[in-house]
Amino acid sequence: MPVPRLARPLESPRSSPPAAMTLAIAATAGLLAACAANPTIQPVKVPELRPGVPAGYLAPEARPDSVALLPPPPAGDSAAFALDKDTAKLARTQWAKPGSARWKQAQLDADLDFPAAAGTFSCALNAPVSEAQTPRLYMLLRRTLVDAGMTTYRAKDRYKRTRPFVATNTSSCTPADEAKIAKDGSYPSGHSAAGWAWALVLTEIAPERADAILARGRAFGQSRIACGVHWQSDVNEGRMVAAATVARLHADPVFESDLAAARDELNKVRTQGLPPNRDCAAEAAALATNP
Repeated sequence: MPVPRLARPLESPRSSPPAAMTLAIAATAGLLAACAANPTIQPVKVPELRPGVPAGYLAPEARPDSVALLPPPPAGDSAAFALDKDTAKLARTQWAKPGSARWKQAQLDADLDFPAAAGTFSCALNAPVSEAQTPRLYMLLRRTLVDAGMTTYRAKDRYKRTRPFVATNTSSCTPADEAKIAKDGSYPSGHSAAGWAWALVLTEIAPERADAILARGRAFGQSRIACGVHWQSDVNEGRMVAAATVARLHADPVFESDLAAARDELNKVRTQGLPPNRDCAAEAAALATNP
């Protein structure tokens, strides 16, 4: 599940978590500080993969099997791969040209580091999302990122699909990371899995904002095509992984409890009329060109 500056923030099911995960889903301690500052929030003991790195809700053996769920990626001579190539070309030449607003939005969406990633759905929710203002929701996003992202890795490791910028000898929207992410399988997209998992979870937390949330979740996945780091089929199947992961999460009582707490927390924040912590006008303008 490669992100800017990182090669692989989530470990494969056959290996221990790599150092990159520390950066992609780092810094848990602030949650306790936020709880201490607000006596209505009770500190929650969150399991960790290593000090400062929260675990997901699902044990490795409880995660859906992405190899069993997904077909192999499109063959090189297939109509499906021809569509992948056409979509990538349209992104580079039309709706997400390098330097365009949509390209720049893809760069923002590529960053899965927290706290930056916490505000991804702030505009869609019409509310701020941060460790200080919504600590339970903040941690819910971090933990579900781990679950959705890790679930992609059996298929990633099995197929080791070449990324578009490598196959087409072009540049991505995050050139500093290309040497690292080129070694990480393209299929399915970890970012798309995380973004769609977040969207599905957030529609349950704020159902009245469901259309905006789901549209943002879709656009988050399409940003990977805009960036040149995933094929459309990678993104599509990333969403399938997300749906399977969220369905499985609902059988976990800790997730269910945290979901309810995050819902209550967000409702309280929204009653205060606090603005989102993103530039929503700029985001809307950039995403207006989303295919």
